[in-house]
Amino acid sequence: MIKTNDHSRFKEILIDSIDEAFSSLGEKVKNVLFFQLENKFKLTKEEIPGKIQDFSDALEKIFGLAAKNLEILIMKKLHQKISCSYRWQGPNWLVPDVTFTEYVELLRFSFEDENKIGEVEVWVDDGEKPKQFV
Repeated sequence: MIKTNDHSRFKEILIDSIDEAFSSLGEKVKNVLFFQLENKFKLTKEEIPGKIQDFSDALEKIFGLAAKNLEILIMKKLHQKISCSYRWQGPNWLVPDVTFTEYVELLRFSFEDENKIGEVEVWVDDGEKPKQFV
């Protein structure tokens, strides 16, 4: 069962991880980023944990492809604060492709309920053209 304080605590940890990642760019840049998120994208710092996909989309609009580097930094900071593990049950040669949003959700699930099993959806592109059945 998920406890409310676990949910609130995860939000705090996520916001702190984002704050640290932004701070690595400098205090002025961090302040400008939070200002832009709030004024241009209508996303306050406190709303980010509940709107993680909107946050990711906003970062992409601000930084373009470089947003992925910032998301990786946020994931590293978040992972440092939360000890969790997910066991990969697929073949060793297949590496799951997890998005920023999915990663945050997996960590949230793990943090809020240690006994809950997380699921990761994996898409494989084998290079073949899709077959059409008539």
